[in-house]
Amino acid sequence: MAEILVVDDAPSMREFLTILLDKNGHTTLAASSGAEALTLLQQRHFDLIISDIRMPDVNGLTLLENIKHQDLSIPVLLITAYASPEDAVLAMKHGAYDYITKPFKVDDLLSATRAALENRQEKTANTEHVSFAGIIGNSPEMLKIYDLIQRIGPTQANILIYGESGTGKELVAQAIHQYSKAAANAFVPITCSAIPENLIESELFGHAKGSFTGAIVNKTGLFELANNGSAFLDEIGELSPLIQTKLLRVLQEREFKKVGGTETIKVKVRIISATNKNLEEEVLAGRFREDLFYRLAVVPIRIPPLRERKGDVPLLVEHFLKKYSTLFGKEVQKISSYALKVLLDYNFPGNVRELENIVERGVVLESSNIILPESLTLSGHRPGRPGAEQANAESSWTSEETAFDLGLEQYITDLEKRLIKTALSRTNNSRMKAADLLKMSFRAFRYKTKKYNL
Repeated sequence: MAEILVVDDAPSMREFLTILLDKNGHTTLAASSGAEALTLLQQRHFDLIISDIRMPDVNGLTLLENIKHQDLSIPVLLITAYASPEDAVLAMKHGAYDYITKPFKVDDLLSATRAALENRQEKTANTEHVSFAGIIGNSPEMLKIYDLIQRIGPTQANILIYGESGTGKELVAQAIHQYSKAAANAFVPITCSAIPENLIESELFGHAKGSFTGAIVNKTGLFELANNGSAFLDEIGELSPLIQTKLLRVLQEREFKKVGGTETIKVKVRIISATNKNLEEEVLAGRFREDLFYRLAVVPIRIPPLRERKGDVPLLVEHFLKKYSTLFGKEVQKISSYALKVLLDYNFPGNVRELENIVERGVVLESSNIILPESLTLSGHRPGRPGAEQANAESSWTSEETAFDLGLEQYITDLEKRLIKTALSRTNNSRMKAADLLKMSFRAFRYKTKKYNL
């Protein structure tokens, strides 16, 4: 059963649709105008909206646009007795799920209603785990991690997170804290490799005033700040043997003393640590204490590198596109199919952090509303510009794919602009020579440069 809003200025049609949909198990509310529908949308939630297009005040297309601004997930069916190809194109462009013409068969309307509701339910199910506590991904590998986080979060067990650089270890640590009973308390991160060895003890445990040169005030350390919360120790494999010994005491006794201090400080802290090293090998090599390792790795979690969960790449790209388009005030809304294929064929040695950097750079470089291969930079090369050995084999296919992504008109416009820019560049901005190079009349060339503001 769904909550459906029917919008039509004809009383007979409103009554007919209300009765029909109610008889099929739905809860139906009717509005006599687009303006009334917008008011109702502010007051309650609907699973589907069925609206006439031709209405006197706010027409169906305007209503559709307003609905999509409020909630992109609500499917909208548009109905009209004045069908035209232009209306159909506009309806689908503005996000209508389907377009039905009067007179229609009851079965056709019910079929479209059912399909729209099933499509929404499917999308909701598919996006439930697209984002989990700030982590993007719904691959089987990530779903297992989400499940593990929810199970271990409420416990006090110490966690050791394994993963290559850039896989998102700190995000997983934050998610564990978020699902813990101490979620309302502090989450304190520290990157062990970023702090000089002679200062790491002070950072972890704090120091007393006068304990060493420069200690002009008492300092509160990581563990004291994280009391009753979680401490996240990133790159824990970089700790020196001395600090490993002191950390082991904190884990065993739940107490420590500040550097140069005499007072014993009691703490209740959950330790979440992370490493891109193989700590078992570090233990065997004698570089990491075995007893500390077992204290830290009560529950180990391995985060797969991005190359092992390529199914998450499109979701991550979409997320980063929205983030950086908003940040830079640009209208880059999607990525071309060929550009996405280039990313899916890439192994991402820098993992999610590298993908984010690629998309950020792509948004900055792209002049259209879609990321093209030319705007991608992977490990220092431009995948949209194949080498001489690949050019003949790939150039026509790339052009076709790009044209299908952009649409013919936009593709031709972009191609013209790029060729004119290239011609100007090759002729040191001489419009006369550039026009000759492109075999155009000077008048036509001047018109194009004015048109494209070049």
